[in-house]
Amino acid sequence: MEIPRLKIGKFVFEIPIVLGAMGVHISSWPLPPAVFKEGCLPTITSLASCNLKVSHSEFIRISREALEEEIKRCRPETNQPLAVNFVGALSNAVDLIKTAVKNDIKIIVYGAVIPKNLPDVVPDPSVNLIPIISSSRLAGFILKLWQKRYRRTPDAFIVEGPLAGGHLGFNQDQLDQPEKFSLENILRDVLKVVRPYEQKIGQKIPVIAAGGIYTGADIARMLSIGAAGVQLGTRFVATHECPAAPEFKQAYLAAKKSDITIIHSPIGLLGRAVHNRFLEKVAAGEIHMRCPYKCIKHCYIERAGFCILQALLNAKNGELEEGLIFAGSNVHRVDRIMSVKELIAELVEGIKNSPLTLPVSI
Repeated sequence: MEIPRLKIGKFVFEIPIVLGAMGVHISSWPLPPAVFKEGCLPTITSLASCNLKVSHSEFIRISREALEEEIKRCRPETNQPLAVNFVGALSNAVDLIKTAVKNDIKIIVYGAVIPKNLPDVVPDPSVNLIPIISSSRLAGFILKLWQKRYRRTPDAFIVEGPLAGGHLGFNQDQLDQPEKFSLENILRDVLKVVRPYEQKIGQKIPVIAAGGIYTGADIARMLSIGAAGVQLGTRFVATHECPAAPEFKQAYLAAKKSDITIIHSPIGLLGRAVHNRFLEKVAAGEIHMRCPYKCIKHCYIERAGFCILQALLNAKNGELEEGLIFAGSNVHRVDRIMSVKELIAELVEGIKNSPLTLPVSI
């Protein structure tokens, strides 16, 4: 069975798998180059690690410099495709986006906030703009707005379902109805909304499925529905190339299904994480974190009880007693650490062994 390639703009990837961006450098070097080597699209995060005691102005500068350095490390060749993910809720999101474009990044992924003005920030049509969405309604809104205001459409969409790790675009009521709000159902609805625009502009708008995808069979199912590719995060954490601390990876290996929990993030969204001592301390009011700058436009640190950036950094560095462990809904299925090469080979074999009919490769 031939596996369809993923095409975004002028870039073509032999394997339709995207490394999802995971905050505070969990998806950073040396993971992206290893993913690219296997024919997939790597994504790094713009949420840079930094000294949390610096002032707000220093935070902006240091974040910019950290992103530039990460781009250089992960993409040694200028023409090597690399995506950068931006959390629209960041107070310095525009500065970081312009920094990425200045450093010749041609694939911009944008989430957490509706990208109403993203084409204003990145008017260059050679830069591919990819919003992360969680509903067909949002897809339609963005398509209509961008067509009317900019005579432009997104170059792709990432449709993230309710089983994803980290911050979620769903409320608790929706999470309590997994069948109704399944990734499959949302994907089908988004494809229906996208098709008329594809016909209008005479080109494909790839839709990438994300959230809860674990096996090659899962990938084949999404491709058979009409997804151009899939995005994975949790599985890439369990690789030798992922730079997260051994303690972080061990938490994935030790996680049981009952450990997976939904938390209230300081940025006002729900998130999926692995229950640990840190969350118990948050619930007991034993965590006291301050934020010397406002890295998030709307941060509710007093209500949540912790700083999201500090908590994620602590976990990534192995300080789990003071850290938040974001993970996808299938984290309990992780049973070993493998190389990226082994992971992609396993996933590809699973796709090829699927009885489902896949779209013809481009």
